[in-house]
Amino acid sequence: MTSTEESMRIVVTENGPYVVTGSVPLAVQTIISDGEGNSVDWREGHSFDTSEEYSLCRCGQSATKPFCDSSHLRVGFDGTETAGQQPYLEQAGEEDGPAVVLTDAESLCAYARFCDVAGSIWRLVRRSDAESVSMAIREGTRCPSGRLVVWDRATDEPFEPDLEPSIGLVEDPAVGVSGPLWVRGGIPVVSAEGVEYEPRNRMTLCRCGASRNKPFCDGTHAAIGFDDGLAGPDRGLAG
Repeated sequence: MTSTEESMRIVVTENGPYVVTGSVPLAVQTIISDGEGNSVDWREGHSFDTSEEYSLCRCGQSATKPFCDSSHLRVGFDGTETAGQQPYLEQAGEEDGPAVVLTDAESLCAYARFCDVAGSIWRLVRRSDAESVSMAIREGTRCPSGRLVVWDRATDEPFEPDLEPSIGLVEDPAVGVSGPLWVRGGIPVVSAEGVEYEPRNRMTLCRCGASRNKPFCDGTHAAIGFDDGLAGPDRGLAG
């Protein structure tokens, strides 16, 4: 890890924005869907110029999204963190298969839907054929929130994508909404009380202001039709 990566962190402020330090790269990440609307891959879009420190909107009301414009003060945003501090494996259930094991922390679901393809990841892990195992790994590693982790039964090691420390602004054209902040590469997230959440390779933070599992996304952006207003080719296209 470089000295720059070591300085990276995201601090949740009380009823306010996420303060990001360490010159963390920020770019649009769009969910690519197939002809049937299934989530199949990611496409990186516009990259933002960022400084060593910047603030990202957490209330969903900023007129300068993804950045904070202090609208949280105007709207009286209640950003109380309700998520637990338990490590991932203490939250997750387990689905054992003949070749791989799936751990699933359902409260972290960000409604990206990569797990629904080919009959669902929960069915795929119960099979032993190479195609099903490969698809289960593919679906698990594309889950942005890290809710789902696929493990090699033989080595007890997780299959994890190699993600550079960065933040993605999730766009979901198939549903017609903007999604969470996709925190990648193990960037530390610190609560408003100064407690660090367990670092993980894949995490999603709420930016619509309505999650019931703050600071993490719980998929509510889809229910409320959250739109960050970022016009361009990364919005409104399903392929």
